[in-house]
This record gives sequence, structure tokens and C-alpha cells, in this order.
Amino acid sequence: MTKNVMVTGGNRGIGLEIVRAFAKEGYKVLMACRDEESGEEAKQDIVGGDVHVIEMPLDKEATIVDPFVRAEAVFGPMDVVINNAGVLDKTSWEDVSGEDMRRSLQVNTLAPLTLIQQALTGMIDRGYGRIVNVSSGWGCFSEDMKGPLAYAVSKAALNALTLNIANHIPDNTDVTINAMSPGWVHTRMGGSDAPKTPEEGAETALWLGTHEKGGPNGKFFRDKDVVDW
Repeated sequence: MTKNVMVTGGNRGIGLEIVRAFAKEGYKVLMACRDEESGEEAKQDIVGGDVHVIEMPLDKEATIVDPFVRAEAVFGPMDVVINNAGVLDKTSWEDVSGEDMRRSLQVNTLAPLTLIQQALTGMIDRGYGRIVNVSSGWGCFSEDMKGPLAYAVSKAALNALTLNIANHIPDNTDVTINAMSPGWVHTRMGGSDAPKTPEEGAETALWLGTHEKGGPNGKFFRDKDVVDW
């Protein structure tokens, strides 16, 4: 049976390449993005594959839960969820506001949590599931949290969320949750000086979303290698 994968922020950059990669593997792909029009436009760039656009703004819980529930009603349960969407707020620590922090935490941390809460129980009940949280080296204590404050803190929280939830997944089920850093990627967020292509940035997400039974759980990866949090 064809597996379903939902990719947030799937209409551009790394997300679009993740969508393309899963489509090539024969998955039914739900491209979740802020507005349907931008998703449909991006979808035209994908030749073949079973790709469907889901409008899912990540600003608040209701705009995430309702589209997710409708998507599962139409397409069936999600086997894989890739929490790729993110926002990079470059405001300096001196000037960052509470609202700046709330926005970064909502998109980078709380929206992934909401999707995990929607998907994970069903995955455990069915005995199969893969959740991949696209994080960043800027959110790693091992790399000194060098990113802009709102971004670094929200990604560190995403890493902590990943590890905590992994501890609650039963050992006897084929369900995993992992985080990854795509590295410095040439996208609108990463900038033109970045050395990696979006295709290269998407490779680890595809690998974590399709690994065989007995694969990693609660780990943090870059280029398919485990790295410190």
C-alpha cells in the first residue's frame, strides 16, 4: 500500500526537494504550505508523482489541526511527517521582542509539536511511523548556539522536543522521531553563498523518513551521521 507523507514548508527550498524526493520514491505526498496558490505553483515543477497541496498556515493550532484532520480523512493516515517549515528571525538579542520570540517558537517549535500530537498516536497504534524535525546547527549546544537569538532558542527547543518525545515511543513499535540539520543550504533562507544545494539538504530527511525497522530514534543527524545536540 502506498505510504502517505506530509511535508511542511513544501513549496520551496529544501521542503520542495523533500517533496520531490518522496514523490520519486512512490509516496503520496501532502505538500503543506501557507497558501494553496503558492503550493499549486510549486507543484508544477514536479514531473510525475502523487503530490497534493494542503493549505496549512502554522500561525496557530487551529490552522494546523483542521487541515491535518481533513487531509487524513481524504488521503488516509500519515505514515511520515516531515516538520520542515521554519522562520529565521535575525533580530539581534538587544532588540528582539517578546512577539519576535513567540513567532519563532510558534513556527519552529510549537507547530511541529501540534503535528506530532496529531500524528504520533495513530502511528503507534498502527505500528509504523517516521517523524523528522528539520532543525539547525544554530540550535545545538554542542555548536555554542551561535545563531540569532529567536532562531537558535526555538531550534534548540525543537531538538529538546524531539529527544523527549522519542523517550515516550514504545520500544516494540516501528515508530521513530529524529531531528536533523541540513547544513548551510543555498535557499532563500540560507543565502546565495551557501555551499550545499537544496537537493543535498533534503537527502537526510528522505533517509530518516524511509529507514528500515530498527533504525535510529531520538537522534540528531547531519549528512546521515549522528551529531551531538
